[in-house]
Amino acid sequence: MSRRSPFEVQLPEADRTILEQRASSRTAAHRDVVRARVVLLAADGAANVEIARRVGVCVDVASKWRKRFCVEGLAGLRDRERSGRPRRFGSEVVAGVKAMACEPPESRKVALTRWSSLELAAQAVEEGLVEAISSSTVRRWLHADAIKPWRYRSWIFPRDPHFAAKAARVLDLYQRVVDGEPLGPDDYVISADEKSQLQALSRRHPGLGAAPGRLRRVEFEYRRGGTLAYLGAYDVHAARLHGSVAEKTGIVPFMSLAEKVMSLEPYKSARRVYWIVDNGSSHNGQRSIERMRAAWPNAHLVHLPVHASWLNQIEVVFSIIQRKVVKSADFADLAALADRLSRFEERYNASSRPFDWRFTTKDLAGLLERLDARTEPVRAPLAA
Repeated sequence: MSRRSPFEVQLPEADRTILEQRASSRTAAHRDVVRARVVLLAADGAANVEIARRVGVCVDVASKWRKRFCVEGLAGLRDRERSGRPRRFGSEVVAGVKAMACEPPESRKVALTRWSSLELAAQAVEEGLVEAISSSTVRRWLHADAIKPWRYRSWIFPRDPHFAAKAARVLDLYQRVVDGEPLGPDDYVISADEKSQLQALSRRHPGLGAAPGRLRRVEFEYRRGGTLAYLGAYDVHAARLHGSVAEKTGIVPFMSLAEKVMSLEPYKSARRVYWIVDNGSSHNGQRSIERMRAAWPNAHLVHLPVHASWLNQIEVVFSIIQRKVVKSADFADLAALADRLSRFEERYNASSRPFDWRFTTKDLAGLLERLDARTEPVRAPLAA
């Protein structure tokens, strides 16, 4: 015969409603369901032995949650705060390992180009920060601050002495401003460049489409069907792409693209058409500016700084073409590749919208200030 519990559960109606919802929930944590059922059965007069049998727990568990509820109410059904295992490593050790991860290995005479969590753990032991530490512990510390020293991103330092002024002019054009004045309704901005060496790869076996539980499969082996160049001119504010295909890049193919665009309205009768280009051999130097102006008096060639193609919006279009038209494709020959590019252009223009370009001259000034904090290259001041 079981001993009757001295803790009699008196259950208010509001608490009963809450506990009944928990006890019947299919999404609540199992521990919360068990505790709710224990209290509900206790409120109905069941002894701890019977509660333990019906809920599937030991008698001590039933007794514990009955007592907790009687003393503290619903709040007593929550887990107590636990102190946890004492920390093995002090904050100075954690900070030291994180600082090490933010320094190149060469600064510590380590023959590596980048750290891994395993290498950092070994270096911490070698330098006497700790007697022993696992790579998983180091990885957990780094993860807390999103430090990933094994990853890197390439970049190139601006070396054009007029980088700021040239870049600011292009960014102003994206904002429909030139020389501090707003562009008129009959002024247009074209971003142009060439994408060379597009290969017509013919897969040796047909691919397989996607299926439930299976990714699309593309044959790895292929035959080379030659290369061609795609030249693109992108109207920045109208989001319209004009393209052409050529055997290779050069002045003649680029001028042919310009002829195609400048013979169309609204560019043909526009007041000004600004062509933003990089410093590729097809359109570099003062001669290219004079060549464009001689052919079309309303055409203004605007050069980006050296190594600043990332400021050219046509590169975003080329990225889309690479991912959606060229990559993993299967072309019988160059004609098939050229046809795909032409049809994509029509498809793109049917639904395209201007890019949400957010990098402005203010952002440029901030970037150059951060670079100046590291070094002082010779550079003209940022145009106002």
